[in-house]
Amino acid sequence: MKIIISTPNAPAAIGTYSQAVKVDGTVYLSGQIGLDPASMQLADGIEAQIHQVFKNLAAVCEAAGGKLSDIVKLSVYLTDLGNFAKVNEIMGQYFQQPYPARAAVGVASLPRGALVEADGVLVL
Repeated sequence: MKIIISTPNAPAAIGTYSQAVKVDGTVYLSGQIGLDPASMQLADGIEAQIHQVFKNLAAVCEAAGGKLSDIVKLSVYLTDLGNFAKVNEIMGQYFQQPYPARAAVGVASLPRGALVEADGVLVL
C-alpha cells in the first residue's frame, strides 16, 4: 500500500506528482528545486538554491517521519557541472557520515529555470 506524503513546508507540486510516496519503510522523494515554499519563488543564485533544495528535502523527510540522514540514495541534477564543488560544500552542512549513495548529473535545463534539483530515497 502506498501512502502519499505532503507538507506545506516544502513547495507544492508544480505538476502531476506527489512530494513523496511511502511504501512500507521506503519513501521515494520527488525532485526538489530551490523554490521557497511560502512564495513559490526560486531562490536567487546557485548557493541559495542549493540550500533551499536541502531545506525542502528535509521538510518532506520530516513529513514522512524521517530526516535527511535517513536518505540512502540522493540524485543531484545541475545545469552547470562547474557548480559540483559548491554542491559538495553545502551538502556537507546538511549531511554527516555515513553519506548516502549519490549521483550527480549535468542536464540542459530544469523546471522554472532552476540551477539545481535533487531527489532521493529515504529508508525509515
